[in-house]
Amino acid sequence: MKKILSLCLIAACAAIAAPRVGAADKKPAPAEAGKAAKGKSLPFTGILTAVDKQAKTITVGERVFQVTSETKITKAGKPATLEDGVVGEEAAGSCKTADGGKMEAGSVRFGAKAAKPKTP
Repeated sequence: MKKILSLCLIAACAAIAAPRVGAADKKPAPAEAGKAAKGKSLPFTGILTAVDKQAKTITVGERVFQVTSETKITKAGKPATLEDGVVGEEAAGSCKTADGGKMEAGSVRFGAKAAKPKTP
């Protein structure tokens, strides 16, 4: 009787624990994973090595970022344009993967981060 009761208790615990483990291990389908990665914004930072005004791209280190009409560009805490980028200065921002595998800049900051005014 004790053996049967013990086996039932073990079976009940296994039945309760199995669905939790299976749900945690479930990975998204490849199509879902691609959509999640495509929409996710990632930060970048480095030295601006090139500005191509014709192609509307910037190169930070060795990575090339596409600048669009929706890209928010700032310099010294104020709105700026692609022409304000100076090769050799610091650049930072966020990007996401666009169609075709290109990195599209969502925001770009040229120069050092603007200091926040101190409040008394």
